[in-house]
Amino acid sequence: MAAVLQRITRPSALRGLYRNGIRSMSSQFGFQPQWNTQQPEQETPRAISLPIPYVTETTGGGWKTSDIFSRLLQERIICLNGEVDDYMSANAVAQLLFLEADNPEKPISMYINSPGGSVSAGLAIYDTMNYIRCPVTTICMGIAASMGSLLLAGGAEGQRYILPHARVMIHQPSGGYRGKASDIADHAKEILRIRDKLNRIYQNHITKKRTLEEIEKYMERDYFMDAQEAVDFGLVDKILERREAPGKEGDKK
Repeated sequence: MAAVLQRITRPSALRGLYRNGIRSMSSQFGFQPQWNTQQPEQETPRAISLPIPYVTETTGGGWKTSDIFSRLLQERIICLNGEVDDYMSANAVAQLLFLEADNPEKPISMYINSPGGSVSAGLAIYDTMNYIRCPVTTICMGIAASMGSLLLAGGAEGQRYILPHARVMIHQPSGGYRGKASDIADHAKEILRIRDKLNRIYQNHITKKRTLEEIEKYMERDYFMDAQEAVDFGLVDKILERREAPGKEGDKK
């Protein structure tokens, strides 16, 4: 089957709605990667804003053209690239629900390369991963930091992978609020409650038995791990050196 790659820029009206919309301060509670050297006023670049490659394939009836991400979706592959925000969350949730409706038993592969982002947006993806019947395999490439690491850990048991030179970073959530003293106190209680909830999620998915106190200690600061350290910590199950050929495991039996 012949395939041709084209690079075409496609604007997104939905992205503009999220960018210009008004969101409450509570929705901004998120993992703020302190290691990010970008200035606060600079917007984090999104993969969706880049020119999107298109794939043109020959079929029995002629030619079929689709963007690369739609083509990957046909193979039940979801890519989470960039900041975890409402736009990414809406796309990921929609893709997960669509793939479950298409085949509720067939696995889904989710490739993650993200510095983290909004807790509410990330938890929407996480809850959907656990809600659908399809097992979700997670693969870390590049980096899975903060909320990205939680999504990585939330994959199906025994099916969480990391590439050899990828990294993982965990830390506690951060947020800010201005207003009346009573409102500030309420928001402080809320972010502490979110921190406890996230720690318990990590505890449920880490393969090694760790107490909440141990997890809180690791989460106090930005805690970086390379591929082997992430496996030893229990966030992922295996390092993937190279994809195995189809049927290879069956041939060994």
